[in-house]
Amino acid sequence: MATPVIGDPNFDRTVVFLLDHSNEGALGVVVNRPTDVAVAGSLPQWEELSASPTVVFVGGPVEQAAAIGLGRPDLDAIPGEDDDAAWSPVRTEADSVGPLATVDLDADPSTTGLVAVRVYVGYAGWGPGQLEAELNQQAWVTASARPEDLWSDTPEQLWARVLRRQPSPMSWLSLYPRDPSGN
Repeated sequence: MATPVIGDPNFDRTVVFLLDHSNEGALGVVVNRPTDVAVAGSLPQWEELSASPTVVFVGGPVEQAAAIGLGRPDLDAIPGEDDDAAWSPVRTEADSVGPLATVDLDADPSTTGLVAVRVYVGYAGWGPGQLEAELNQQAWVTASARPEDLWSDTPEQLWARVLRRQPSPMSWLSLYPRDPSGN
């Protein structure tokens, strides 16, 4: 989660789910920035599987012309290595979010074996060592994700909700006012 130190309006009060982190950098999606654009308007074939709210999310400031689909696969539909699947499993360090996959948004949703999907435009990306430097500056705090974080039907409340469940003093950030000068 971004802390008030971040100073970048693209990440103000954001919760980013990291999809990949290596020596080459990191990539994730902002999971708490829904737009007013309905999935039905941009990718109507995915509307039925879209998790509530059924809108496109801003995944981050990088490549906003590109869309990333995250899906929750049916546990009985996990493809074998030789299958030509419409999705690829996301491997997380702590398997706390349950099964998760990146989705080929050009695929036929009825054949994917997914039970839910979220569509993100853009992503959050960091070059080698950049995220680690921002963590050292306390611009971000880390926490384990829960399934309800990724599929929340009230994503705009997610930043405060995730912070509140952290141990003190990190949980105190959830009370940080939008405008500290008003205190």
